[in-house]
Amino acid sequence: MTTVRKMSNVAIAMQSALAAALTITSISKAAPGVVTVTHSYANGDYVLMTVNGMSQLNGRVFRVCNVSTTVSFQLEDISGGTGISTVNFDTFTSGTCQKITFGTSISTAATLDASGGDFSFLDTTVIHSNIKSQIPGIADPLSFKMDHLWDITDAGQIAMLAASNAQTQLAFKITYGTGGPIQTFTGYVGFAGAPKGGAQEVLKSSATITAFGAPTYYSA
Repeated sequence: MTTVRKMSNVAIAMQSALAAALTITSISKAAPGVVTVTHSYANGDYVLMTVNGMSQLNGRVFRVCNVSTTVSFQLEDISGGTGISTVNFDTFTSGTCQKITFGTSISTAATLDASGGDFSFLDTTVIHSNIKSQIPGIADPLSFKMDHLWDITDAGQIAMLAASNAQTQLAFKITYGTGGPIQTFTGYVGFAGAPKGGAQEVLKSSATITAFGAPTYYSA
């Protein structure tokens, strides 16, 4: 039976720190794929992957799993416990990984609406065919729009305003309900911090996060 979830107890966390980049030696094309790099990560850490060649990982946030030594780890799969398969990914050429600290809580959001992710289609119809054909291209970036309870002293809103002014790419982690599914991604914040509202309405301020690259999901 499908689990029905409500938009309640949703926790939005924004990157507050990003550790120094570690140079990746290789990422195997295997099930699961193994990331070879000298590190000090622990299971459950979140890392930003900046990868050439294996484009499916580039710009994405993953959770570390199956750390058996200080020279390798895996990127956790959606259900946890095992690493993702990289068998059908492109071939790795170079890259880095960086540990993420999600120390900024965005706790004033009253709404959260996602859009984007629609795929474009490429026309592959040839002149000797009377049937039109097409293949999927790439997806539009995801965009998350939020209306916040306006509070110029709120730490989360201050951090969003700073990120927006600096046009800084940051990592985000959204947990949908206590102990619920997790969505991670990197993106850019657009936030002016200006209030809005009608007569006798609660003052709110709009923010938008435009994702860079594909999101990653975890069941908990």
